Amino acid sequence: MTIREQTQEIQKNTLSQYACLSQNSRGREKEIPECPIRTPFARDRDRIIHCNAFRRLMHKTQVFLSPEGDHYRTRLTHTLEVNQIAKTLAVALRLNEELVEAIALGHDLGHTPFGHAGERALKEICPYGFSHAEQSVRVVEEIENGGAGLNLTWEVRNGIACHSYSNPSPEGRAKTLEGRLVYFADKIAYLNHDIEDAIRARVLDDDDIPWTIKYQLGRTKSQRITALIDSVIQNSGEDIRMDEKTAAVFAEFNRFMHDAVYLNPVAKGEEGKAQAVVTSLYNYYVAHPQELPDEYRGIWEKTDAHRAVCDYISGMSDRYAVTTYENLFIPKSWEVK
Repeated sequence: MTIREQTQEIQKNTLSQYACLSQNSRGREKEIPECPIRTPFARDRDRIIHCNAFRRLMHKTQVFLSPEGDHYRTRLTHTLEVNQIAKTLAVALRLNEELVEAIALGHDLGHTPFGHAGERALKEICPYGFSHAEQSVRVVEEIENGGAGLNLTWEVRNGIACHSYSNPSPEGRAKTLEGRLVYFADKIAYLNHDIEDAIRARVLDDDDIPWTIKYQLGRTKSQRITALIDSVIQNSGEDIRMDEKTAAVFAEFNRFMHDAVYLNPVAKGEEGKAQAVVTSLYNYYVAHPQELPDEYRGIWEKTDAHRAVCDYISGMSDRYAVTTYENLFIPKSWEVK
């Protein structure tokens, strides 16, 4: 037996009956020889970690645009925290840790520069609309690797597509429990690290946190994460869920953060400028698609300018978007050569 086959046999004998085994995967769009060492899901995880879009996450906004200081989250550190929480849940529930890790690491690959401000701008201006979950799937299917994509397994792509449950119907949920688990890990991560960043930025004070959240989940980030993880572990089986009491407080937590932080004029004060940058870049490149980089000109030639420009801008880091804007629209000092 190869190392991969030994690993798959161990997983078959030790994981939960509800776990998704890689040997039962629906496969890839393009069949490839099996790796003698890694399972298909482990291989997907590695392909995601080594792709360009994953590296760009380090310079993409989580909540605060270009914050001063090294301790605020970026889209990359958010992704790593989601991965850690998801793996903790997967181990406790005996689900497939490799599948969970691949979905968690890939779930935000399609996120725009400037966080949700950039996403709103593209959603408003692009005739195709925009969803970062759907764009993450485009990244791994049609953009990465010079347009060839990463050729990931169906289960990983499904988990990425459904990580935010933008579609509330059953069809909008991931088909594997591993994918549904990442949905919870994503929310647990961002609510708790965003509140910590908001307090650090003095957008919030600890006293602003509702008493019910402190009483039911805990006063510290560690206590809250532990309480939420424990609820998922204790109440999941053939599905991923929390108990009703914790789920109600979790929903209150989400509403509080939405009102107090995500719509806070202090935290969001620069978002209008960020959206203007995205909109200006979009309009410019739709009018001048011949100036797109080669890989995006290829998309333009196969589809249209709107699709190519949306793909290009959504892949930009914050600072690359600002630099590109300055090069296109800000006059430069005269220089005698």
